[in-house]
Amino acid sequence: MSLLEVTLRSLAALAAVLVLPLVAGQTEHKVMAHMQGRLGPMYAGGFHGWAQLVADGVKFVQKEDITPAAADRAVFRLAPAIALVPYVIAMALLPIHPGVAGAAVPGSVLLVLAVTGVGVLGTLMAGWASANKYALVGGMRSAAQLLAYELPLVLSVASVAMAAGTLSLAGVVEAWSPWWLLWQLPGAIVFVVAATAELQRPPFDAPIADSEVVMGPWTEYTGLRFAFFMLAEYAGMVVMGLLFGILFLGGWQGPFADHLGWLWTLLKGGLVVLLIIWMRVSWPRLREDQLQRLAWTVLVPLALAQLALTAVGVVMTA
Repeated sequence: MSLLEVTLRSLAALAAVLVLPLVAGQTEHKVMAHMQGRLGPMYAGGFHGWAQLVADGVKFVQKEDITPAAADRAVFRLAPAIALVPYVIAMALLPIHPGVAGAAVPGSVLLVLAVTGVGVLGTLMAGWASANKYALVGGMRSAAQLLAYELPLVLSVASVAMAAGTLSLAGVVEAWSPWWLLWQLPGAIVFVVAATAELQRPPFDAPIADSEVVMGPWTEYTGLRFAFFMLAEYAGMVVMGLLFGILFLGGWQGPFADHLGWLWTLLKGGLVVLLIIWMRVSWPRLREDQLQRLAWTVLVPLALAQLALTAVGVVMTA
């Protein structure tokens, strides 16, 4: 692979992380405005509030960049990058069309899970380095949530990899068949719930509960550093949505896949992003004990049962 091709693929992944999360953010504004009767986001700029994100961007740029005097300055400033960059790498690993991916890696399933797990650590670093008790509480909640929900997430993905007989995301898409919609349904449910919790999205936003711990690990962040955390959240939504579409919905498989495969992948991922937004609108925040109980007493046993079911199915159809 030439240097030019590497550069173009890297720029394509970066552009995707900069554009698709903004689309997800704008969609969230409009979906919440319609479902909850929020009129504010529907007015900025006139028609359907098209300028809401522009106004938010201008606001973040104008705000002063402040680092608390007692903070661990190096870690405090590095945390937003740790939160965002892993999703750029993950985006480059996702195949959106036959033979089209930023980086074709044989074990892409494992690498995507590894880098998305690193992204959550940015929140923990922010809470620890802020020298703020609210931020520290939020950071500890983030660590507990990461430990609780990483296991069911990995188990649900392992079930699909076992069914496909490969650790390549492109290979999973090629092996996918419609009856997986039933066979892997429990694992799909576990994945959506665990991924939403990994992203610390409502109703799993206890680490960033503004009514309890101000903004949790992000309390001391201002301006563009705070915006990077928000961008990382929406980038995580896009990555998890596309990953779900690839693993459980067949990725680019659909009518005219040779020409429109990329569109099918984006549409399937977009439906999952819409589902995550819908969960935010519909469900109240879980308490920390409820959050942990759901992970260890419901999701982990369900993911293990799905893994056992997949093993039986693989042996019987071998």
